Parts: sequence; structure tokens; C-alpha cells
Amino acid sequence: MTAIPPGRSRPVTALCALAVTGAAVLTGCGGDPDAGTNGVGKLSADRIQARTRSAARAASAVRLSGTVVTSGVTYRLDMRLKDDGGTGSVTSGADTFKLLRVGTQLYLKADAAFWSQADGKGDGSDGGAAAKLDGKYVKVPQQDPAYKKFSGFTDKDVLLSGLLTLHGSLATDGRHTEAGTPTVRITGDHGSGGTLDVSLKGTPYPLALTRAGNAGTLRFSDWGGNFTVTEPADSETVDYGRQLPTS
Repeated sequence: MTAIPPGRSRPVTALCALAVTGAAVLTGCGGDPDAGTNGVGKLSADRIQARTRSAARAASAVRLSGTVVTSGVTYRLDMRLKDDGGTGSVTSGADTFKLLRVGTQLYLKADAAFWSQADGKGDGSDGGAAAKLDGKYVKVPQQDPAYKKFSGFTDKDVLLSGLLTLHGSLATDGRHTEAGTPTVRITGDHGSGGTLDVSLKGTPYPLALTRAGNAGTLRFSDWGGNFTVTEPADSETVDYGRQLPTS
């Protein structure tokens, strides 16, 4: 048998090195695409979805940004959420307003133009009332329709449980990257039921979501990042009464 010179193995080693492309490594070279990851890339799509939903529920806080389409209306969100409250901004059309929830108390903060439209007239005829609400945190009564409509945007468990469910038959769709973090992507019905990118580093948190039916796209960050929600000062607060103007 002819001996292989020591230097002959170097081209083989070089070929294996060249086989590395992103996170993919040729198995024949002894590489493991899941080396250094949290291992969820090895799981079925159903198990990945279950793991990421559990991770999201257990997290103390999260920031989400992007769009949500509901009842034909597109909302742009930039919210920070935790178990006992949430805060952030919501934009719908030309209107941008802030939401703050502390415990069960929800506040809405907007400018005078928003409240002028909310009175149902939109002609500025009630400019005095709108001016009083301008830039103030307005208490939203729990029996008011606006409470049910907007409190969900500040409720971590309610919002995430509704968002983090893909529809149809689940499947994995390869490895990707989101904001520099390697992810595994799962899809519902080949993408028509939504797609979700799940972190392959550390806790398998969801990082990016495309909702089914073109119902919006969202990014998730600052998982577990601590922040505080506090009641606004009395001088910044208006109690409108039992019901807000109809928007």
C-alpha cells in the first residue's frame, strides 16, 4: 500500500474549510450546523413553535415594533410590554397616539387634532374640549369601547398569544439571520399561514414575524429587558368620565 505523504492531507482540509458557507457546514467534513446553538434547529416545526411560545410567556418583558392589520385597519406599533403594564406609540393613518397601561388602568395620550376627530365631527367645532385633552394622559374607562380596542396592544400575554400562532401545516424553512442573530424559520402552509424566525442563540425567543394574509410584520427585541411603568402625574392626567369621544 502506497503511503500518503504528510502534506497530501492539506488540500482535503482546505476543501472542508471552503465548504463552510454561513451557518451551513458539510456533514462530510465532520461539521454540525447546530454546534453552538440552543438546539431548537433540530426540532420539528411544531415543537419549535411550542418552545418559542413558552419562552415568550416566561419572559418578563419585550419590545415589539412593526405593523398589525386588524378589521381592515393598519396600526404601526412601537410598544414595550411587561406583565403588569406596557407603554409605547400607535399610529393609524395620520394619527399617532401613546398608550400607557399601569395594572388595569389604561391611558391614551394624543394631540388636539386627534381629539377633534374623535368627537365624531372632525370640524374643530369642539376645539375647546380638544385643547384641554391636548398632550394629556386621558384615563380610558374600562367600560368604554376604546378600552377593549386598545388595551390589547399593551397586554403582553394577550398580544403575544394571538400573534405567535402560525396557521395551517407547519414546516421549517432553513436558517436565516435577524439583526445579526442566527435563526431558524418556521412557516404555516408554506408561508401563506405566516412565518416566524426563532433565535438559535440562548433562549429561543421569536425575533421576526410575518402574519398570515398580509396582516402585518413585527420585530421582537429586548426580551427580558427591565423597564418601569408608573402612573402619570395628576397635572398630566385628565379623567374624561365614563366614556371617551367616539372615534
